[in-house]
Amino acid sequence: MKFSLSFKFVVFCSLILLTALSATFYAINQRQERLIIRQAENEARAIFHQIVMMRQWIADHGGVFVEKRPGMTTPFYCSEPEIIDQQGRHYVRETPAMVTKELGKYAREEGLYWFHITSLHLTNPENAPDDFERRALESFEEEDLNEMIVIETIDDLPYLRYISPLYVENACLACHLDQGYDIGNIRGAISVTIPLSQTFEEALANRRGMFFSMLLVVALLSGSLILMMRRLVLTPMKKLSSSIQHFSEGSYPKGTIVRSGDEFEDLSRAFAEMAGRLTEYHKGLQDKVRSATSDLEAINLKLLEANHLLSISSARKSDFIARASHELRTPLTSIKGSMEYVTALLGRQDAAAEGCRRDELLEFFELIQKNTDRLIRMVNTMLDIERIETGAEGALHFSDIDLTDIVRESVAAFLYAAAPKDVHIGASTPETLPLRADEDRIRQVLINLLSNSVKFAPENSTIIVRAFRDGETVRVEVSDEGQGIAMEERGRIFEKFYKVGSKEGSGLGLAICRSIIEAHGGTIGVAEHASPGACVYFTLPVEGPREKDGNRSFDSSDKGGM
Repeated sequence: MKFSLSFKFVVFCSLILLTALSATFYAINQRQERLIIRQAENEARAIFHQIVMMRQWIADHGGVFVEKRPGMTTPFYCSEPEIIDQQGRHYVRETPAMVTKELGKYAREEGLYWFHITSLHLTNPENAPDDFERRALESFEEEDLNEMIVIETIDDLPYLRYISPLYVENACLACHLDQGYDIGNIRGAISVTIPLSQTFEEALANRRGMFFSMLLVVALLSGSLILMMRRLVLTPMKKLSSSIQHFSEGSYPKGTIVRSGDEFEDLSRAFAEMAGRLTEYHKGLQDKVRSATSDLEAINLKLLEANHLLSISSARKSDFIARASHELRTPLTSIKGSMEYVTALLGRQDAAAEGCRRDELLEFFELIQKNTDRLIRMVNTMLDIERIETGAEGALHFSDIDLTDIVRESVAAFLYAAAPKDVHIGASTPETLPLRADEDRIRQVLINLLSNSVKFAPENSTIIVRAFRDGETVRVEVSDEGQGIAMEERGRIFEKFYKVGSKEGSGLGLAICRSIIEAHGGTIGVAEHASPGACVYFTLPVEGPREKDGNRSFDSSDKGGM
């Protein structure tokens, strides 16, 4: 079945309008119900606070005296519970609880609302709590709540139930001192019950009125749309369609324009000028080709730049391989030479060789073992750097540590190593410096830094280790009195296999320090130092590293081990 455009348009717009109004109606209805409940809650709170203020006033004035009527009992726990005036009339002292109970009876008789004073520790059975009040009183004592609100159905009618605790105050002790009360205790509570049936009926009537108004609006707008479609859309569209048909047949009269004064006139005018615009469009295509060529050149420049960066990276990789090969070649060459000498020595058969063979063999075997250990250390260090930098599972083990203890233990461990050069090592730390980090790795960093400082420190000098809290980070500084580090070398000393001077070492110590510190989310570098020598520092976040850029980092929940 084929439907006209006007029919589709009107049906579509009516459905959209009906859906929008229905959603609006539903949202308004939900908000109205929330406002009704909130208004009832506020009304209940206001009633409760009025009752509390009344009780406070009565308690502050020592109660109120009312004329004694038949059936009234005299409260035995108040001083001067009963007085007599000059005419001989008896007056009984009413406590806040008694006044509250009587006012609650009056309010219930009126039918607007009622309230009830209750407690889990009853002195009057009439104040026994119902199920809701009992649950609330137990919650007040166990969960430290200050109010509870529910909507219950009583006799098939909705009611809002509100309850809030009553606390013992100083004025209460005048009458209840002997009943075990303490100031601030929860002695009981007052519940307020407000009927909601009339309010809900009014809300239902409002919803019905809004629903019928919505239907009326949809009907009026649909009729208006049908009339507007016929006059403003369909008639001009038929004229434009006729013009297009004539153009396809080659009989389009030049200058034929639909005079409607709106977008259809603009469309007709654009169609009439289409032939002239084809040439302009062709020219525009050429401009776009030139623009695309320019963009391609820009992309080529970016590719060249990326290729340059790749070349730099490749050069750095080659440099690293060359340095690693050089560092590995030295112990391997020593091992190879020792093995060749041992082989030659074992091949000799003269008596002199028998006499010196044992000592020389031991010497060369020790040399082989020493270089083998050096190779193992270098390989293990490179593997540690790789595991830490790639975030391998178990590379770091985070726990709560005291950095002060680690600094002091590391300093104590180097006192013997520094003794031959008469180098004094001191530590400046607070009493405690809590931190979340990998204790073994941080100790490894401190040992590497202290080892470098002892290596480069002159005789009769001092090395100071400082650790302190700096905002949300912890900063550690290791400073010595050596020759210092040249400005151009400060950025390179943390590269793998880079060494300063001719001191013994593999050039991997500071590289693994950088990997450990950066894996912790910290920084490491060379600080400006006022005195001669070098000052290497590192910082660590107190709470440990967090998740960054979608990559896994460590936090307080990480578990694992070395």
